[in-house]
Amino acid sequence: IKRIAIVRLSALGDIVNSAVILQFIHEKYPDAKIEWITEEVFAPLVENHPLISAVHTLNLKQLKKSKSFSLLKQTFLELRSLGEFDIIIDIQGLLKSAIVAKLIGSNTHGFDKGSAREGIASYFYKTTSHIEYDENIVKRNTFLASDGLGFKISDEMLLNKKPIFETTVYPLEISDKKNIAIAIGASWESKKYPKDKVVELCNELKENCIILWGSEKEKEDALWICENSPYATPAPKLSLVDLVSLISSVDLLIGNDTGPTHMAWAQNIPSITLFGPTTTRMIYETPINVGIKSSSKVDIYHINKNDFSIKDIEVEKVVTKAKELLK
Repeated sequence: IKRIAIVRLSALGDIVNSAVILQFIHEKYPDAKIEWITEEVFAPLVENHPLISAVHTLNLKQLKKSKSFSLLKQTFLELRSLGEFDIIIDIQGLLKSAIVAKLIGSNTHGFDKGSAREGIASYFYKTTSHIEYDENIVKRNTFLASDGLGFKISDEMLLNKKPIFETTVYPLEISDKKNIAIAIGASWESKKYPKDKVVELCNELKENCIILWGSEKEKEDALWICENSPYATPAPKLSLVDLVSLISSVDLLIGNDTGPTHMAWAQNIPSITLFGPTTTRMIYETPINVGIKSSSKVDIYHINKNDFSIKDIEVEKVVTKAKELLK
């Protein structure tokens, strides 16, 4: 195998959890060129990765918004012009990603009808793999890729993985306190831990708590948290590259089920992920990367975005686990 395409268009956490396969593919096929197809906005995360030889981007949001035939044609021609791949692996398992994979070439591999998030995607693949949809998300990603490429990725390999992204040391303030990054944002409101509980958390921990934010609304919340806790400071506006760098430099990350929280696992940094409407299936738990789930029942086939039970997770429970990990 000389040339491999990985299709993972979005979102941030999913790209992070998929990129773990790179080191294992490289070990098995050291001379293979691995190319990544993603949404333009996420390209900076993977474009300087030492194990990726090329990153090809799409702007599906712009395509959807503009409904421009010429832009659609241009995107189609760009995908068709990438040349021959030995295998094209669609890790996303959606209709849109399956179509993108099919446009690139015929040697497509993806989840079968019973495994894909959108079963119809399976009709676009030449070969498929079966793994239960309710299986751990990292295990799904690694199984699909390794099964398509003819080898296995074991739990031991995942537990002993190298950091997924190469990065520089982020210049944090030097003090005798531990640096704890706290990710407060998420794609849905119900995934967010209430900001008053974040204040309580910072005040209980009494360490350097760096509040990560990504949007203007999150920035407002971050500033409010910092006004109400002497232990909290807002992170500056960060690029994706700088975000990885900061997370790789802290002692612990606490966050919602969101991209920056997944980055801690990616970089072998201790982390606590808080879950309300989703489950610990979304992370690969290790001795230093743990999840705390609210008591609500979750149907992963029909996620309830109105499940705000994350607010019921006791601050003391998070503090106790944080202190254990900081030791």
